[in-house]
Amino acid sequence: RTIGDRIGEAKASGNLGNTLKILGQFDEAVVCCQRHLDISREQGDKVGEARALYNIGNVYHAKGKHLSWNTAQDPGYLPQEVKDTLQKASEYYERNLSLVKELGDRAAQGRAYGNLGNTQYLLGNFTEAIAFHKERLAIAKEFGDKAAERRAYSNLGNAHIFLGRFDISADYYRKTLQLSRQLKDQAVEAQACYSLGNTCTLLQDYEKAIEYHLRHLVIAQELGDR
Repeated sequence: RTIGDRIGEAKASGNLGNTLKILGQFDEAVVCCQRHLDISREQGDKVGEARALYNIGNVYHAKGKHLSWNTAQDPGYLPQEVKDTLQKASEYYERNLSLVKELGDRAAQGRAYGNLGNTQYLLGNFTEAIAFHKERLAIAKEFGDKAAERRAYSNLGNAHIFLGRFDISADYYRKTLQLSRQLKDQAVEAQACYSLGNTCTLLQDYEKAIEYHLRHLVIAQELGDR
């Protein structure tokens, strides 16, 4: 501010916003991120504007998740305050998405699609969540980003469960399992086995369910995860 560096001030405000978000000071975080957005627009800095929109979405997303922890509810059955907060997150991600499309930034589009999928899932809009996660999956494959691909499969599996499409969920979870093994991520492998065990139970394939739950148990013991 002293040297009149507006872009520097914008970036610093954005960083402050992100830090306050991590500290759980969501309302202060929004003020800082909004400052980042306002200055970026004033300076015609489209990249900064996109980043600020994404960050504001992140703050509302984190706030919504934080508020929903107090209410152990299934996705879609949320108090109005939580719904409104997640809806705001979704709106900012949408605005970010249209801007990064304009800028031709595919990696940023992938991030926006993933977060839109997650917010729609929490809001109980499972069909919309699936559409966003499929877009996320396509971009992850395009970039050869195995970790993002694995997350997309997992999220697609979760959303299909709520639509009662257990066989489709099982397919996605199997892909999750395959990738977690490729990535040598045991914690995620255990999680995938847990999801597959539950899905096989819903499909009444109890033998398979037992197999997956035992695998989950073995990894949990190996990792010393009580």
